[in-house]
Amino acid sequence: MATYCLTVARLQLALGHGARRLHVSAAYRAKAKVSMSRFEPTSFVNYERLQSNIDIVRNRLNRPLTLSEKIVYGHLDDPHNQEIDRGRTYLRLRPDRVAMQDATAQMAMLQFISSGLPKVAVPSTIHCDHLIEAQTGGVQDLARAKEVNQEVYKFLSSAGAKYGVGFWKPGSGIIHQIILENYAYPGVMLIGTDSHTPNGGGLGSICIGVGGADAVDVMAGIAWELKCPKVIGVKLTGTLSGWTSPKDVILKVAGILTVKGGTGAIVEYHGPGVDSISCTGMATICNMGAEIGATTSVFPYNHRMRTYLEKTGRGEIAALADEYSDSLVPDEGCEYDELIELNLDQLKPHINGPFTPDLAHPVSEVGAIAEKNGWPLEVKVGLIGSCTNSSYEDMGRAASVAKQALDKGLTCKAQFTVTPGSEQIRATIERDGYSKILGDVGGVVLANACGPCIGQWDRQDVKKGEKNTIVTSFNRNFTARNDANPATHAFVTSPEIVTALAIAGTLNFNPETDYLTAANGEKFKLDPPNGDELPAKDFDPGQDTYQHPPPDGSSVKVDVSPTSNRLQLLEPFGKWCGGDLEDMKVLIKVKGKCTTDHISAAGPWLKFRGHLDNISNNMLIGAVNSENDAINKIKNYLTGEYGQVPDVARHYKANSVSWVVVGDDNYGEGSSREHAALEPRHLGGKAIIVKSFARIHETNLKKQGVLPLTFNNPSDYDKIRPDDTISIRGLKTFAPGKPLTALVKHSDGSEEALELNHTFNETQIEWFQAGSALNRMKELQ
Repeated sequence: MATYCLTVARLQLALGHGARRLHVSAAYRAKAKVSMSRFEPTSFVNYERLQSNIDIVRNRLNRPLTLSEKIVYGHLDDPHNQEIDRGRTYLRLRPDRVAMQDATAQMAMLQFISSGLPKVAVPSTIHCDHLIEAQTGGVQDLARAKEVNQEVYKFLSSAGAKYGVGFWKPGSGIIHQIILENYAYPGVMLIGTDSHTPNGGGLGSICIGVGGADAVDVMAGIAWELKCPKVIGVKLTGTLSGWTSPKDVILKVAGILTVKGGTGAIVEYHGPGVDSISCTGMATICNMGAEIGATTSVFPYNHRMRTYLEKTGRGEIAALADEYSDSLVPDEGCEYDELIELNLDQLKPHINGPFTPDLAHPVSEVGAIAEKNGWPLEVKVGLIGSCTNSSYEDMGRAASVAKQALDKGLTCKAQFTVTPGSEQIRATIERDGYSKILGDVGGVVLANACGPCIGQWDRQDVKKGEKNTIVTSFNRNFTARNDANPATHAFVTSPEIVTALAIAGTLNFNPETDYLTAANGEKFKLDPPNGDELPAKDFDPGQDTYQHPPPDGSSVKVDVSPTSNRLQLLEPFGKWCGGDLEDMKVLIKVKGKCTTDHISAAGPWLKFRGHLDNISNNMLIGAVNSENDAINKIKNYLTGEYGQVPDVARHYKANSVSWVVVGDDNYGEGSSREHAALEPRHLGGKAIIVKSFARIHETNLKKQGVLPLTFNNPSDYDKIRPDDTISIRGLKTFAPGKPLTALVKHSDGSEEALELNHTFNETQIEWFQAGSALNRMKELQ
């Protein structure tokens, strides 16, 4: 029932002639066994207004538009006067809705409470998917999570009810699958407090991952700022077939563009090859676009999307999308900032890793590459599911591989886990027999949640530090991400390849050419996987897991205990001092890759996501210190002793000593978690100075009043020494496009001035001066 609280009932076309209201059909409503009173309050979309804005901008620019430009510019706050220059200007936008997962929703809702506003201004939802740890199986793990996280779930549920936010209870599924099943549709603009929000691009939506402070802006009814994205075109020709899957498209693109190649850009897929990919397959490709740093990814509206909309009860939206289809595809002759061409006929199955999602290998070659590099060949665990690959089609294709093994008397040599993306998927694959097949081959069905993909995995089969290999259908494989073991070599690939490798038990197996040995000793080769795109019997909605906010939540009480170790009300950050920042310590000079996992680890730390002081005890504990190549071991230059990063930062703060972090390229890649910006701010950090930033993290730092600065000359990184003090000059005349200066004082008495660049606009400078974006919002009320 839960997943039938659908967008059809939530959307109405209004504002202007030709407006119409969309309803869930009586048959669909009956199947869902819910009344109209169960549905979330209607939200608004207007294709007519979208088309009007597109026409205004197209006439102004006097050129054809890409699809992403149409949807983004179609949501401009002021299409007549907005300056538009891809890669340079900041756009003021009006997204249609907000979605938040439970780990980031805690801080987002705490910030919204601090704003003093009575109710959200746009339709918004909270999704409980991050706090459920995988231990033994779905039913037991969910029951334990409800008990362990009772305080947090109660807070999110009551805050949602008070401020008009829908609440998807634990067990409902992963946020991105719920969005695809309910809220995404062609032409919508949605922001979500999770970096894999772009999953919705598989349904022709512009869905962008943001930090909680950005979500608060939109929920407060404030125009949302986004740097005008560049557009990378990926032209697809040919047809997917055999063992090649939609996942292989993005694995290949990640290998081409690398983890930072999409930064500041929207990746727009187009071409005749698009029609060979299912709607959920397109979502898979868009989802993992986060791993190349892309703002988001999107596909043009086509018949595969129409079918998915109809199958999920949104046929009237599909009909309307057909009517406005010219607004939902790129203009002929539009130009891309970069163009990649992929022939799907020639694309081979890929597997990426370890330790980074852009290290791409054909499956046929990974065994030899692993042997050469000393990576463990034995596959210890295969894990399928996650927000990237947990659709009905994914599970069907994996089950088709598993069934072949079972028919030959085989089960998995590796451990094997299955994570359904939503309650609807769980119920449907159980009804249709996929769950039984995957269970019989050795799989354990986990809760409808993120689980091992984000480190919520109580893994017991290897000890920490033990070198081993796992293969997953997830999206990220950073060091220690899945199981907190830095020696785990994690590879990402498609669910069907994961299943085949789990059965074979080794990386050195190519299902296209290699043979397995049946229980009777016969050699056999697996046939290519197959699976229905959508269920023939329609979806089974499963259990009811959606909580509708009351019409008036003003009387609802939201309690945060002052003694809680899970939740903490926020205190405003201090304003800018009014002058330059003088003689700051270098807390740590980070060496190499520093993702948001390194800055603010997930896993067991997720339980503190609503308590800023407690979560700050994980700040930068995964980063490598350039001074000694150690993790979480830095020198305290007030005491001369070495200590953990958060402890040294707290000591500096207690002694009124400000500090900076110095970092490498693409600093802050990965998750959208704003805790990676809040924690440095809370512990006394004033600036992060690096070679380059990932988009979301840079914005999150600005929102919290921290200066994200980049070396004008990247080699200046090498000039910084761990015992330096740094002053940042030029803040009294801080202005867009005007560099700042770092005066670096070395311990030998020498000094040098380094030029620092920034991307602040006038509004963002006001955030810095006020102490944070939230402070500035309250000043303007």
